[in-house]
Amino acid sequence: MKKTITRTPYHHGDLRQTLIAAATELLLTEGIDGLSLRKLAERVGVSRTAPYHHFKDKGQLLSAIAAEGFRQRTEQAQRLFEDDSLSAELRFSLFFRDYIAFATASAPMYELMFGSPIWHNQQQTEELKQAAYPCFAQQLEMTKQWQAQGLLPAEQSPLRLAQVIWGAMHGIARLVNDGIYADASHVGEMIDCAVALFVRR
Repeated sequence: MKKTITRTPYHHGDLRQTLIAAATELLLTEGIDGLSLRKLAERVGVSRTAPYHHFKDKGQLLSAIAAEGFRQRTEQAQRLFEDDSLSAELRFSLFFRDYIAFATASAPMYELMFGSPIWHNQQQTEELKQAAYPCFAQQLEMTKQWQAQGLLPAEQSPLRLAQVIWGAMHGIARLVNDGIYADASHVGEMIDCAVALFVRR
């Protein structure tokens, strides 16, 4: 008698999110060049074609990872901004510190979020845009409120001021990630200096 083999279909609760989480781990350990859809499939334990049901190519996967990074950063900043137990000045200082801590703790993720592989090559997806643009819009709204509270100069354009603040944070983060300033004490002093330059006492 011929034996009948019944194959059980592979079930996964949320394969797309699992793939993004696994891809993020690969990104952090092996960098962009070490990340591939084939390697990702092996890591998750699915067929080589399974990731292609969610991402047509590596570019889409990278955009999905970056989008997740922007969402995490937006949620982090929102929790800080909604903490009424903190003074406006302390909140602004922590905003700086949290941004740079986020950027340096997961440098490959941060470099992907703001780097050329996605933005300069016009590979950003609609999902990435929907995550990245609100992240800056949130900072712009925070800047407007800090101006209204007298913490930041009210005569400056909120948009330009938000951009300059972002530039300062991004610049410090890149100094650390590029290995130009690796001493934590120096970074803390740089943040204090930047905050003092922006804040009106």
